[in-house]
Amino acid sequence: MKKKDIKILLVDDEPDILEIIGYNLSAEGYQIFTAENGIQAISEAKKHHPHLIVLDVMMPEMDGIEACEKLRNIPELSETIITFLTARGEDYSQVAGFDAGADDYITKPIKPKVLVSKVKALLRRFKESEETEKNIKLGDLVINREEYKILKGKEEIILPRKEFELLSLLASKPGKVFKREDILDSVWGNEVVVGGRTIDVHIRKLREKIGDKKFKTVKGVGYKFVV
Repeated sequence: MKKKDIKILLVDDEPDILEIIGYNLSAEGYQIFTAENGIQAISEAKKHHPHLIVLDVMMPEMDGIEACEKLRNIPELSETIITFLTARGEDYSQVAGFDAGADDYITKPIKPKVLVSKVKALLRRFKESEETEKNIKLGDLVINREEYKILKGKEEIILPRKEFELLSLLASKPGKVFKREDILDSVWGNEVVVGGRTIDVHIRKLREKIGDKKFKTVKGVGYKFVV
């Protein structure tokens, strides 16, 4: 999907924030739509079907938490990524946001370049999810993403969730070298208690269960799946 086809809905009751964020994301080539409260956000989302919604929490008429809950009940927006953008850093508001169905949480003020990088990372997850089939078949290996099942020949292999997601990511594009930072973004997202060694440990476990020759290390870059 090209940038010009990606739609982002920005929701904030402060016009200056909408202008600054909108300008920087428009400069990247994205289609930008705006709303000033939760009610407008729902209306604009239904109209444009955005790929990403950047949603403020504290707004008049309908706050971001309630708006997020309502957005998550709209079937045609089931794949839309929702991230909160708010000055509130209290733990309870973050928990409430995730409980409402948010995918991520950004605290403002944030530098425009940092926000753009964050948006790119979020959209990368959307792209990889969109491009990855529910079932991946590679030789005698079948990865059923819908049921979280692995079949190697006639043997069913049970993997912990992170190992499954890592295998699915690498196997989605055999031969492609996935950089460490991309692996962290896709598999661990915004979980902060994770580092490079975590990836190495999960790869080692996958080699033991799936086969050592299926995973190749590209030093200083990342890993790839070999058919």
